[in-house]
Amino acid sequence: MIKNHLELRGVSKSFPSFKLNNISLSLPKGYIMGLVGPNGAGKTTTIQLILNMFEKDAGEILVFDKDNIKYENAIKQDLGVVFDSIFYVDSWTVADTERAVSIFYEDWKHDVFSQMAKRFDLPQNKKVSELSRGTQMKLMLACAFSHNAKLLILDEPTSGLDPVIRDEFLEILQDYIKDGDRSVLFSTHITTDLERVADYITLIDQGELIYSGSMDGITGRYCIIKGKPRDLTAELEKDIIGLRKTDVSFEGLIEAKEAAQYKGYVFDAATINDIVIGISKGGTRK
Repeated sequence: MIKNHLELRGVSKSFPSFKLNNISLSLPKGYIMGLVGPNGAGKTTTIQLILNMFEKDAGEILVFDKDNIKYENAIKQDLGVVFDSIFYVDSWTVADTERAVSIFYEDWKHDVFSQMAKRFDLPQNKKVSELSRGTQMKLMLACAFSHNAKLLILDEPTSGLDPVIRDEFLEILQDYIKDGDRSVLFSTHITTDLERVADYITLIDQGELIYSGSMDGITGRYCIIKGKPRDLTAELEKDIIGLRKTDVSFEGLIEAKEAAQYKGYVFDAATINDIVIGISKGGTRK
């Protein structure tokens, strides 16, 4: 019985000016994992390695408990992928797209695509180039659902979408995993989306794994500390990640275990966005 739909074990990949180093994560079946980090952190590289678009230098990638290279063709029958821009031919209509994509999947369901097209309001005779960005995202999802993809991999799919369409997109994802047999890896810089739907978070910064685990685990690991400049001691400053100072105040990210020793300061809960920004500005090393 498959426990995890996706596992990375010590995965590394070097480029001339960047290295993804020793990345490990586990996405259990039936859950959504957010993949976060500042621009250039290595999120897209991680996804490309999972999809075998690059050859990894070290480590192991398992999808549905199978090696992602040895069993690539079988794995991709059960994978759905949505990137930040559509990869279908601009001149295809929605109907053309279904015909072209369906030939690659053994378990393609034309009736499911028809249902999804109706649900997503996809006009069959409209060309891909004529669709709004939000509708293009829905077309890619309709294709993924029509071959019963067990794992959705999403790379910045909600970037540039208006709040109403983003809200609908998130509802679709929550509905998708309801049966407990499907999972989602969701890379995005819109962390408020993840706070609504993600069960797990993997945070990468400068190619290094900072955290991979439950949402509660990372939000409980950090908090925001605030105070007046005169109260910022040298010892405290060393413990703050991504310190921001003005003439009248300071604030920054601090690990909860470190915060316990400091009294008389204001502490707020840290959001995922706070954590990503703090780490990108200040790193994790004191």
